[in-house]
Amino acid sequence: MEFSHSSIMLSETIESLKIKPDGIYVDGTLGGAGHSLEIVKRLTGAGRLVGIDQDGDAIEAAGKRLAPYADKVTIVRSNYAGMKQVLGELGIRKVDGILLDLGVSSYQLDNGERGFTYREDVPLDMRMDKRQEKTARDIVNEYSETALFHMIRDYGEDKFAKNIARHIVAARQKAPVETTGQLVDIVRAAIPMRVRATGGHPAKKTFQAIRIELNRELEVLKNHLEEMVDLLNDGGRMCVITFHSLEDRIVKNIFRTCEKPCICPPGFPVCTCGRISKGRVITRKPLIPTEEEQERNSRSKSAKLRVFERITMDSDGTRTSGRL
Repeated sequence: MEFSHSSIMLSETIESLKIKPDGIYVDGTLGGAGHSLEIVKRLTGAGRLVGIDQDGDAIEAAGKRLAPYADKVTIVRSNYAGMKQVLGELGIRKVDGILLDLGVSSYQLDNGERGFTYREDVPLDMRMDKRQEKTARDIVNEYSETALFHMIRDYGEDKFAKNIARHIVAARQKAPVETTGQLVDIVRAAIPMRVRATGGHPAKKTFQAIRIELNRELEVLKNHLEEMVDLLNDGGRMCVITFHSLEDRIVKNIFRTCEKPCICPPGFPVCTCGRISKGRVITRKPLIPTEEEQERNSRSKSAKLRVFERITMDSDGTRTSGRL
């Protein structure tokens, strides 16, 4: 199956990055290289793009797509959590822009062999990096009922989480749950019929929760987003596209903290905590896809784009370089 993925909010993202022809840019979720292709087209001279992805299929597809620009592109198979190390090994200390397009790609969803889908009966997998040993099957069959409940409630935001967890445990006591089809049947049985008759697929939230847990998606984002902000040159920008409320909340809160890190009590006349702003939030409200894009690509409907601009400050609150 060919690796295909519709790049969400492509023009909005490229515009928000404010690409400099001789700048250095990082796509931390390279995927099918849709965004990266538009970035590299705008680079000249010393301009450079570093593409990072943990999915081997994405690495192969992106390599082919970006081949005409090979002199300006470096592709590395890694999780974006290792971005600082990857750049260090390439001799790069700072960059002019970083892009993260979070979530699962259309290719991963549509390729049954990857085990993300709830629309086919295939082996439970859901690994974004197939080098990883642990799979969705291990979570479904080995997590305690309590752990399953918390995972489905917190990451899937499903009000029937407790009942779904109970049904999974009851089913696996008879035989291991091996396939997506089996899991769909279990989840469907745990949800009242009147609820199943409305809304989306009954297993969607449970599958989302398992995928997030398996690939440590929220943990990686929460632990490394601010570190990536620190990799930006003065005036550099970071664009993050999220697809559900949990991701968006993390990005919103960390960007806000980077802008206003002071922890002094509100009544203090002078800041004494010594925390210095790292820049400014460009998007007070997240950008969302146009109605036309949402109609063209239904998977874009939940997307939100947030943008942060790095501004290097001295301890007295003035801009270090004085540059615009």
